Amino acid sequence: MSKFGVTVIAVVLVTALSSAATAKSRGHFGLGPLGSVKSAFARVLAPGLFHSRPRHHRRVHVRRAKNAPPVALKSAAAAKSAPAVLQNIPSATNQPSGEEELVVSKLFTDPAARRQIAATAALAHWHGDRDTTDGWWSHGHGGYGWVGPLFWPFAYNDIYGYAIFGDAMGFWDYGYPDIHAGIFGPYGSDELAAYMAPVSSGQSERRIPPLQQLCGDAGGEITGLAIDEIQRAIQPTEAQRAALDRLADASNSAAQIIQASCPTQPASTAPARLALMQQRTAALLTAVISLEPPLGELYDLLNDEQKTRLNALADDRLKTASANGAMMAPSQGCDASLPAALQWPAGEIEAALQPNDTQRDALERLQRASARAVEMLSYECQPKDAITPRARLAAMDGRLGTMQQAINLVSDALEDFYATLSDEQKSQFELIGPKRAP
Repeated sequence: MSKFGVTVIAVVLVTALSSAATAKSRGHFGLGPLGSVKSAFARVLAPGLFHSRPRHHRRVHVRRAKNAPPVALKSAAAAKSAPAVLQNIPSATNQPSGEEELVVSKLFTDPAARRQIAATAALAHWHGDRDTTDGWWSHGHGGYGWVGPLFWPFAYNDIYGYAIFGDAMGFWDYGYPDIHAGIFGPYGSDELAAYMAPVSSGQSERRIPPLQQLCGDAGGEITGLAIDEIQRAIQPTEAQRAALDRLADASNSAAQIIQASCPTQPASTAPARLALMQQRTAALLTAVISLEPPLGELYDLLNDEQKTRLNALADDRLKTASANGAMMAPSQGCDASLPAALQWPAGEIEAALQPNDTQRDALERLQRASARAVEMLSYECQPKDAITPRARLAAMDGRLGTMQQAINLVSDALEDFYATLSDEQKSQFELIGPKRAP
């Protein structure tokens, strides 16, 4: 990430946090009106400010929806060497420094800032860049599970944020609402293309951070920050330092797995969107599972005092959030009672598709599958007794596994329903989400 690009993100971050502070003063946590921060993005983000590191392309094979087209994925650049982050000096060679350190650190430690930036990006091209304060597919705390063609922005931040620091909302806000937004995609084809298209001189006012940055471009830097925080908390012995080194290696590998699930082309149909969700969720689950053995090994080597200090990182973060007025409310992704915007649009589907009996039967099966997905994800929710990083990582393992099952269940029913539709009906179905009012 260039220094100039970091400066731009810093300006946006300040604007975003100011907007969040305004929302807090009005009695809301997270996002307030987004018009001002959208304008800030339009003013300061211009072509050429962000430079991607070289990458090697490969394919990641995971379960995908029946008949869904394969999705090209990008792999991450090789992560920076892990041992450097284990030194006892703050300026370890793979740590960000100066402005970059401040920006990456803020995005890592402040889930409200991540939600603000993701929300701004999610609305940047929605409905022709109109000035809107919200979109119907937003999370309860103001974030967005879908940003254009990308599902789950800042996923690596959310995983480490909850596992080590107990920042629950970034992770636990994800659930059935995102599946619903996958079925009834909020973006039209032109809007999706705008997220993927290269920036020309006439598009500078619409520039947003590339999806690769929202997808996990700074994984190596985030790993360094997290390992550094753990090291300061536990003050490791030599034996523990070796285990911390292995955790750093595993974390860098996990970041690459997540980065590789970032799409390079948009999905324009409901089955293809759920296929993207399947791939992304599978990558997150693989990453979490890969972190469990090294984190467990390190935790077992700690004495009681060190465990207390490590566990206290989450308490300290909670106290800081409370002092700043960021209340830790229950997460929307675990709520069985859906808001009006996420109720099944039976009337809209009937009017747009005028289904025959066969299609109506398939649609009812899809509705039942969706209702079952809500039940599954409401049951497998945030545990109250997960007070250690190890327990929180295990809780994420269970949640992501259930999400994967729920997505697969809905995807199969959606494929069956979609197969009964004519091309014209499919086109009408895809217009339901973009037509919804905010």
